[in-house]
Amino acid sequence: MRRALARRNVVVAILILQMIPLLLFPAESFSANTQEWWLPVLLVLMVLVADFALIVRRSASVWPWNLISFAQGFNIISRLLMLFPHATKTVGNATVLNVPYIALTFLALALSAFLLWYIEWPEVRLGLAQ
Repeated sequence: MRRALARRNVVVAILILQMIPLLLFPAESFSANTQEWWLPVLLVLMVLVADFALIVRRSASVWPWNLISFAQGFNIISRLLMLFPHATKTVGNATVLNVPYIALTFLALALSAFLLWYIEWPEVRLGLAQ
Protein backbone atom coordinates (compact mmCIF):
# COMPACT_ATOMS: atom_id res chain seq x y z
CA MET A 1 0.00 0.00 0.00
CA ARG A 2 2.75 2.43 0.96
CA ARG A 3 4.66 1.63 -2.23
CA ALA A 4 1.54 2.23 -4.33
CA LEU A 5 0.98 5.62 -2.69
CA ALA A 6 4.59 6.62 -3.43
CA ARG A 7 4.42 6.15 -7.22
CA ARG A 8 5.02 9.33 -9.21
CA ASN A 9 1.56 9.61 -10.75
CA VAL A 10 -0.13 9.11 -7.35
CA VAL A 11 2.14 11.69 -5.71
CA VAL A 12 1.42 14.20 -8.49
CA ALA A 13 -2.32 13.62 -8.14
CA ILE A 14 -2.19 14.10 -4.37
CA LEU A 15 -0.05 17.23 -4.74
CA ILE A 16 -2.63 18.70 -7.10
CA LEU A 17 -5.61 17.62 -4.99
CA GLN A 18 -4.09 19.04 -1.80
CA MET A 19 -5.80 22.34 -2.57
CA ILE A 20 -9.15 20.84 -1.61
CA PRO A 21 -8.70 21.08 2.19
CA LEU A 22 -7.42 24.64 1.77
CA LEU A 23 -10.59 25.72 -0.06
CA LEU A 24 -13.09 23.59 1.85
CA PHE A 25 -15.33 26.30 3.31
CA PRO A 26 -19.05 26.96 3.08
CA ALA A 27 -20.00 29.23 0.18
CA GLU A 28 -20.82 32.16 2.48
CA SER A 29 -17.17 32.31 3.56
CA PHE A 30 -16.23 33.51 0.09
CA SER A 31 -18.85 36.28 -0.10
CA ALA A 32 -17.91 39.94 -0.37
CA ASN A 33 -19.21 40.60 3.15
CA THR A 34 -16.51 38.57 4.88
CA GLN A 35 -12.75 38.78 5.05
CA GLU A 36 -12.27 35.01 5.26
CA TRP A 37 -11.61 34.52 1.54
CA TRP A 38 -8.02 35.84 1.41
CA LEU A 39 -6.38 33.21 3.65
CA PRO A 40 -7.44 30.16 1.61
CA VAL A 41 -6.48 31.99 -1.58
CA LEU A 42 -3.04 32.82 -0.17
CA LEU A 43 -2.48 29.23 0.98
CA VAL A 44 -3.53 27.89 -2.43
CA LEU A 45 -1.07 30.26 -4.12
CA MET A 46 1.71 28.90 -1.89
CA VAL A 47 0.77 25.35 -2.80
CA LEU A 48 0.62 26.21 -6.51
CA VAL A 49 4.14 27.65 -6.39
CA ALA A 50 5.40 24.55 -4.57
CA ASP A 51 3.59 22.20 -6.96
CA PHE A 52 5.03 24.02 -9.97
CA ALA A 53 8.54 23.68 -8.52
CA LEU A 54 8.08 19.99 -7.73
CA ILE A 55 6.04 18.75 -10.68
CA VAL A 56 7.03 20.98 -13.59
CA ARG A 57 10.53 22.09 -12.69
CA ARG A 58 11.31 18.81 -10.86
CA SER A 59 13.18 20.68 -8.16
CA ALA A 60 15.26 18.55 -5.84
CA SER A 61 15.46 21.24 -3.17
CA VAL A 62 13.59 21.14 0.10
CA TRP A 63 11.85 24.53 0.01
CA PRO A 64 8.77 23.39 -1.96
CA TRP A 65 8.12 20.65 0.57
CA ASN A 66 8.55 23.16 3.40
CA LEU A 67 6.14 25.55 1.69
CA ILE A 68 3.53 22.80 1.41
CA SER A 69 4.04 21.89 5.06
CA PHE A 70 3.67 25.54 6.06
CA ALA A 71 0.47 25.98 4.05
CA GLN A 72 -1.14 22.79 5.39
CA GLY A 73 0.00 23.49 8.97
CA PHE A 74 -1.28 27.05 8.79
CA ASN A 75 -4.56 25.70 7.45
CA ILE A 76 -4.89 23.52 10.55
CA ILE A 77 -4.08 26.40 12.89
CA SER A 78 -6.45 28.84 11.18
CA ARG A 79 -9.28 26.29 11.11
CA LEU A 80 -8.93 25.68 14.82
CA LEU A 81 -8.92 29.42 15.51
CA MET A 82 -12.03 30.00 13.39
CA LEU A 83 -13.97 26.99 14.68
CA PHE A 84 -15.49 28.48 17.83
CA PRO A 85 -16.56 31.85 16.36
CA HIS A 86 -18.32 30.01 13.50
CA ALA A 87 -19.65 27.00 15.45
CA THR A 88 -23.03 28.63 15.95
CA LYS A 89 -25.16 31.00 13.91
CA THR A 90 -28.27 32.96 14.61
CA VAL A 91 -31.36 32.03 12.62
CA GLY A 92 -34.26 34.29 13.49
CA ASN A 93 -34.02 34.73 17.24
CA ALA A 94 -32.48 31.32 17.91
CA THR A 95 -28.85 30.30 18.04
CA VAL A 96 -28.27 27.00 16.26
CA LEU A 97 -25.28 24.80 15.66
CA ASN A 98 -23.57 25.47 12.32
CA VAL A 99 -23.26 21.80 11.35
CA PRO A 100 -22.02 22.32 7.76
CA TYR A 101 -19.20 24.59 8.92
CA ILE A 102 -18.16 22.21 11.70
CA ALA A 103 -18.26 19.16 9.38
CA LEU A 104 -16.22 20.91 6.67
CA THR A 105 -13.73 22.12 9.28
CA PHE A 106 -13.11 18.64 10.66
CA LEU A 107 -12.86 17.18 7.17
CA ALA A 108 -10.32 19.85 6.18
CA LEU A 109 -8.35 19.27 9.40
CA ALA A 110 -8.20 15.54 8.73
CA LEU A 111 -7.12 16.01 5.11
CA SER A 112 -4.44 18.55 6.02
CA ALA A 113 -3.13 16.28 8.78
CA PHE A 114 -3.00 13.38 6.32
CA LEU A 115 -1.10 15.51 3.80
CA LEU A 116 1.42 16.61 6.42
CA TRP A 117 1.99 12.99 7.36
CA TYR A 118 2.08 11.83 3.74
CA ILE A 119 4.62 14.33 2.37
CA GLU A 120 7.10 13.42 5.08
CA TRP A 121 7.50 9.88 3.77
CA PRO A 122 10.92 9.46 2.18
CA GLU A 123 9.28 7.21 -0.43
CA VAL A 124 7.04 10.05 -1.57
CA ARG A 125 9.92 12.45 -2.13
CA LEU A 126 11.94 9.76 -3.89
CA GLY A 127 8.93 8.66 -5.92
CA LEU A 128 8.45 12.19 -7.21
CA ALA A 129 12.11 12.43 -8.18
CA GLN A 130 11.84 9.38 -10.47
